[in-house]
Amino acid sequence: MACRMGSQDRLSRIVAGVILIGFALITGNVVGWLGIIPLITGIIGWCPIYKPLGIDTCKTEHSEH
Repeated sequence: MACRMGSQDRLSRIVAGVILIGFALITGNVVGWLGIIPLITGIIGWCPIYKPLGIDTCKTEHSEH
């Protein structure tokens, strides 16, 4: 599986996921549980939508080396 998600992208997804899940736990609003999606995709470093859309946030990391 090719890299499509850079470290900054992964970190922002993890933070957003944790915030949304925290919101769900605190308020009881079930919409916050959607935070599971960015949390999981951030942890595994792969997003199923990136390939069809041609998005690759690793490109900036590759050009720095």
